[in-house]
Amino acid sequence: MKIARSVFFYTILVLSTTLLGTFSILGSFVSRWWPAFMARLWGRVNLWAAGVKVEVEGARNLDPKGTYVLASNHQGWFDIFAALGYFPIPFSWLAKEELFKIPILGGAMRNTGYIPIDRSDHKKALISMNKAAETIREGTSVFIFPEGTRSPDGVIREFKKGGFVLAAKSQQPIVPISISGSHRILPKKSWLIQSGQIAMKICKPVLAAGTDHKSRDLLLYTVREAIRSNLSTEEAGEPTQPPPEPTVHASTNGSGLSRNA
Repeated sequence: MKIARSVFFYTILVLSTTLLGTFSILGSFVSRWWPAFMARLWGRVNLWAAGVKVEVEGARNLDPKGTYVLASNHQGWFDIFAALGYFPIPFSWLAKEELFKIPILGGAMRNTGYIPIDRSDHKKALISMNKAAETIREGTSVFIFPEGTRSPDGVIREFKKGGFVLAAKSQQPIVPISISGSHRILPKKSWLIQSGQIAMKICKPVLAAGTDHKSRDLLLYTVREAIRSNLSTEEAGEPTQPPPEPTVHASTNGSGLSRNA
Protein backbone atom coordinates (compact mmCIF):
# COMPACT_ATOMS: atom_id res chain seq x y z
CA MET A 1 0.00 0.00 0.00
CA LYS A 2 2.85 2.41 0.86
CA ILE A 3 4.55 1.73 -2.46
CA ALA A 4 1.36 2.32 -4.46
CA ARG A 5 0.62 5.51 -2.50
CA SER A 6 4.19 6.71 -3.01
CA VAL A 7 4.18 6.08 -6.77
CA PHE A 8 0.87 7.94 -7.07
CA PHE A 9 2.16 10.86 -5.01
CA TYR A 10 5.39 11.33 -6.96
CA THR A 11 3.49 11.13 -10.25
CA ILE A 12 1.11 13.87 -9.10
CA LEU A 13 4.04 15.86 -7.70
CA VAL A 14 5.83 15.93 -11.07
CA LEU A 15 2.67 16.72 -13.04
CA SER A 16 1.40 19.40 -10.65
CA THR A 17 4.82 21.04 -10.35
CA THR A 18 5.23 21.21 -14.13
CA LEU A 19 1.71 22.41 -14.89
CA LEU A 20 1.04 24.74 -11.97
CA GLY A 21 4.63 25.98 -11.96
CA THR A 22 4.32 27.05 -15.60
CA PHE A 23 0.99 28.79 -14.91
CA SER A 24 2.53 30.46 -11.86
CA ILE A 25 5.55 31.83 -13.74
CA LEU A 26 3.44 33.16 -16.61
CA GLY A 27 0.79 34.61 -14.31
CA SER A 28 3.35 36.34 -12.07
CA PHE A 29 3.98 38.92 -14.78
CA VAL A 30 0.28 39.87 -14.73
CA SER A 31 -0.76 39.53 -11.08
CA ARG A 32 1.28 39.13 -7.90
CA TRP A 33 -1.52 37.15 -6.27
CA TRP A 34 -1.92 34.58 -9.06
CA PRO A 35 1.29 32.68 -8.09
CA ALA A 36 0.10 32.63 -4.46
CA PHE A 37 -3.14 30.99 -5.61
CA MET A 38 -1.18 28.47 -7.70
CA ALA A 39 1.10 27.70 -4.74
CA ARG A 40 -1.92 27.12 -2.49
CA LEU A 41 -3.44 24.79 -5.06
CA TRP A 42 -0.09 22.98 -5.50
CA GLY A 43 0.20 22.40 -1.75
CA ARG A 44 -3.33 21.05 -1.43
CA VAL A 45 -3.10 18.81 -4.51
CA ASN A 46 0.06 17.12 -3.25
CA LEU A 47 -1.32 16.71 0.27
CA TRP A 48 -4.38 15.05 -1.28
CA ALA A 49 -2.16 12.78 -3.38
CA ALA A 50 -0.29 11.67 -0.25
CA GLY A 51 -3.51 11.09 1.70
CA VAL A 52 -2.59 13.77 4.25
CA LYS A 53 -5.10 15.94 6.11
CA VAL A 54 -4.10 19.22 7.77
CA GLU A 55 -5.70 20.59 10.91
CA VAL A 56 -5.07 24.28 11.62
CA GLU A 57 -5.66 25.83 15.03
CA GLY A 58 -5.12 29.40 16.20
CA ALA A 59 -5.91 31.31 12.99
CA ARG A 60 -7.74 33.88 15.13
CA ASN A 61 -4.39 34.91 16.60
CA LEU A 62 -3.55 36.60 13.29
CA ASP A 63 -4.78 39.89 11.90
CA PRO A 64 -5.57 39.21 8.22
CA LYS A 65 -4.14 42.64 7.40
CA GLY A 66 -1.10 42.27 9.67
CA THR A 67 2.53 41.71 8.70
CA TYR A 68 4.56 39.03 10.50
CA VAL A 69 7.69 36.94 10.59
CA LEU A 70 6.28 33.40 10.74
CA ALA A 71 8.60 30.94 12.51
CA SER A 72 7.98 27.18 12.50
CA ASN A 73 9.77 23.99 13.45
CA HIS A 74 10.79 21.94 10.40
CA GLN A 75 9.98 18.22 10.41
CA GLY A 76 10.04 17.51 6.69
CA TRP A 77 8.93 18.23 3.13
CA PHE A 78 5.28 18.23 4.06
CA ASP A 79 5.69 21.28 6.30
CA ILE A 80 5.98 23.28 3.08
CA PHE A 81 2.93 21.68 1.47
CA ALA A 82 0.91 22.29 4.66
CA ALA A 83 2.02 25.92 4.97
CA LEU A 84 1.36 26.73 1.32
CA GLY A 85 -1.95 24.89 1.23
CA TYR A 86 -3.53 25.88 4.52
CA PHE A 87 -1.84 28.82 6.25
CA PRO A 88 -4.60 31.44 6.69
CA ILE A 89 -2.75 34.56 5.48
CA PRO A 90 -0.49 35.16 2.45
CA PHE A 91 3.26 35.04 2.96
CA SER A 92 6.53 34.88 1.08
CA TRP A 93 9.81 32.98 1.49
CA LEU A 94 13.45 33.94 1.74
CA ALA A 95 15.46 32.61 -1.22
CA LYS A 96 19.11 32.51 -2.27
CA GLU A 97 20.21 35.48 -4.38
CA GLU A 98 21.51 33.10 -7.09
CA LEU A 99 17.98 31.90 -7.90
CA PHE A 100 16.93 35.41 -8.91
CA LYS A 101 19.53 35.39 -11.70
CA ILE A 102 17.81 32.50 -13.52
CA PRO A 103 15.94 33.80 -16.60
CA ILE A 104 12.14 33.93 -16.26
CA LEU A 105 12.20 32.15 -12.86
CA GLY A 106 14.08 35.03 -11.23
CA GLY A 107 11.63 37.59 -12.57
CA ALA A 108 8.70 35.46 -11.47
CA MET A 109 10.13 35.18 -7.95
CA ARG A 110 10.56 38.94 -7.70
CA ASN A 111 7.04 39.54 -9.01
CA THR A 112 5.67 37.08 -6.46
CA GLY A 113 7.41 38.81 -3.55
CA TYR A 114 10.19 36.33 -2.75
CA ILE A 115 12.94 38.02 -0.74
CA PRO A 116 16.56 37.53 -1.91
CA ILE A 117 19.29 36.77 0.64
CA ASP A 118 22.97 36.93 -0.38
CA ARG A 119 25.14 34.81 1.93
CA SER A 120 28.35 35.02 -0.14
CA ASP A 121 30.06 37.14 2.53
CA HIS A 122 29.21 38.89 5.79
CA LYS A 123 28.88 42.38 4.30
CA LYS A 124 26.54 41.29 1.51
CA ALA A 125 24.53 39.15 3.94
CA LEU A 126 24.04 42.18 6.20
CA ILE A 127 22.94 44.38 3.29
CA SER A 128 20.45 41.78 2.02
CA MET A 129 19.15 41.25 5.57
CA ASN A 130 18.49 44.99 5.89
CA LYS A 131 16.68 45.00 2.53
CA ALA A 132 14.63 41.97 3.60
CA ALA A 133 13.66 43.72 6.84
CA GLU A 134 12.55 46.76 4.84
CA THR A 135 10.42 44.55 2.56
CA ILE A 136 8.73 43.04 5.62
CA ARG A 137 8.09 46.48 7.13
CA GLU A 138 6.40 47.45 3.87
CA GLY A 139 3.83 44.69 4.30
CA THR A 140 5.21 41.30 3.19
CA SER A 141 4.96 38.51 5.77
CA VAL A 142 7.72 35.92 5.51
CA PHE A 143 7.82 32.26 6.58
CA ILE A 144 11.07 30.93 8.11
CA PHE A 145 12.36 27.66 9.56
CA PRO A 146 14.81 28.74 12.32
CA GLU A 147 16.34 25.25 12.54
CA GLY A 148 17.78 25.86 9.08
CA THR A 149 17.09 22.35 7.79
CA ARG A 150 14.71 19.43 8.28
CA SER A 151 14.94 17.48 11.51
CA PRO A 152 16.23 13.93 10.83
CA ASP A 153 13.88 12.38 13.40
CA GLY A 154 11.06 14.89 13.89
CA VAL A 155 12.55 16.25 17.12
CA ILE A 156 12.91 20.03 17.24
CA ARG A 157 16.52 21.20 16.99
CA GLU A 158 18.37 24.29 18.16
CA PHE A 159 17.40 27.50 16.39
CA LYS A 160 19.77 29.66 14.36
CA LYS A 161 19.70 33.36 15.11
CA GLY A 162 19.37 34.74 11.55
CA GLY A 163 15.57 34.76 11.51
CA PHE A 164 15.44 36.56 14.84
CA VAL A 165 17.90 39.18 13.62
CA LEU A 166 15.53 39.69 10.68
CA ALA A 167 12.52 39.97 12.99
CA ALA A 168 14.30 42.47 15.22
CA LYS A 169 15.39 44.58 12.24
CA SER A 170 11.93 44.56 10.71
CA GLN A 171 10.30 45.39 14.08
CA GLN A 172 7.34 43.22 13.08
CA PRO A 173 5.82 40.60 15.42
CA ILE A 174 7.11 37.05 15.12
CA VAL A 175 4.52 34.25 15.19
CA PRO A 176 5.51 30.84 16.65
CA ILE A 177 4.00 27.98 14.63
CA SER A 178 4.05 24.35 15.80
CA ILE A 179 3.89 21.66 13.11
CA SER A 180 3.30 18.16 14.44
CA GLY A 181 3.06 14.83 12.62
CA SER A 182 4.82 15.90 9.41
CA HIS A 183 7.89 13.74 10.05
CA ARG A 184 5.86 10.54 9.99
CA ILE A 185 4.51 11.28 6.50
CA LEU A 186 7.95 11.20 4.88
CA PRO A 187 10.89 10.52 7.21
CA LYS A 188 14.24 11.96 6.15
CA LYS A 189 16.25 9.57 3.91
CA SER A 190 13.08 7.68 2.97
CA TRP A 191 10.98 7.90 -0.19
CA LEU A 192 7.93 5.98 1.02
CA ILE A 193 4.83 8.04 1.80
CA GLN A 194 2.71 7.28 4.87
CA SER A 195 -0.73 8.90 4.82
CA GLY A 196 -1.79 10.62 8.01
CA GLN A 197 -2.54 14.00 9.60
CA ILE A 198 -0.53 17.14 10.25
CA ALA A 199 -1.47 19.51 13.07
CA MET A 200 -0.52 23.17 12.70
CA LYS A 201 -0.92 25.35 15.79
CA ILE A 202 -0.56 29.12 15.36
CA CYS A 203 0.46 30.87 18.59
CA LYS A 204 -0.06 34.48 19.57
CA PRO A 205 2.41 36.93 17.97
CA VAL A 206 5.46 37.91 20.01
CA LEU A 207 6.68 41.51 19.76
CA ALA A 208 10.22 41.75 18.40
CA ALA A 209 11.19 44.92 20.26
CA GLY A 210 14.89 45.65 20.71
CA THR A 211 17.76 44.83 18.36
CA ASP A 212 20.55 44.15 20.86
CA HIS A 213 22.05 40.70 21.46
CA LYS A 214 20.19 40.05 24.72
CA SER A 215 16.83 40.99 23.21
CA ARG A 216 17.35 38.57 20.32
CA ASP A 217 18.34 35.76 22.68
CA LEU A 218 15.19 36.34 24.73
CA LEU A 219 13.09 36.41 21.55
CA LEU A 220 14.60 33.11 20.35
CA TYR A 221 13.95 31.52 23.74
CA THR A 222 10.34 32.74 23.87
CA VAL A 223 9.49 31.60 20.35
CA ARG A 224 11.15 28.17 20.60
CA GLU A 225 9.46 27.39 23.90
CA ALA A 226 6.08 28.47 22.50
CA ILE A 227 6.57 26.07 19.58
CA ARG A 228 7.71 23.24 21.87
CA SER A 229 4.64 23.63 24.08
CA ASN A 230 2.38 22.37 21.27
CA LEU A 231 4.48 19.39 20.17
CA SER A 232 4.24 15.82 21.41
CA THR A 233 6.69 14.62 24.07
CA GLU A 234 8.69 12.80 21.39
CA GLU A 235 8.87 15.86 19.13
CA ALA A 236 9.53 18.54 21.76
CA GLY A 237 13.17 17.61 22.46
CA GLU A 238 15.26 19.53 24.97
CA PRO A 239 14.11 22.92 26.26
CA THR A 240 16.05 26.04 25.38
CA GLN A 241 18.17 27.41 28.18
CA PRO A 242 16.76 30.81 29.18
CA PRO A 243 19.10 33.76 28.60
CA PRO A 244 20.84 35.03 31.73
CA GLU A 245 19.23 37.84 33.67
CA PRO A 246 20.98 41.20 33.27
CA THR A 247 23.31 42.07 36.13
CA VAL A 248 22.20 45.09 38.13
CA HIS A 249 24.95 47.04 39.86
CA ALA A 250 23.57 49.08 42.75
CA SER A 251 25.53 52.13 43.81
CA THR A 252 25.52 52.69 47.59
CA ASN A 253 26.20 55.64 49.84
CA GLY A 254 28.12 53.73 52.49
CA SER A 255 25.06 52.76 54.50
CA GLY A 256 24.24 49.80 52.28
CA LEU A 257 21.45 51.72 50.55
CA SER A 258 21.31 52.68 46.91
CA ARG A 259 21.78 56.36 46.20
CA ASN A 260 18.37 56.27 44.52
CA ALA A 261 16.66 54.73 47.54
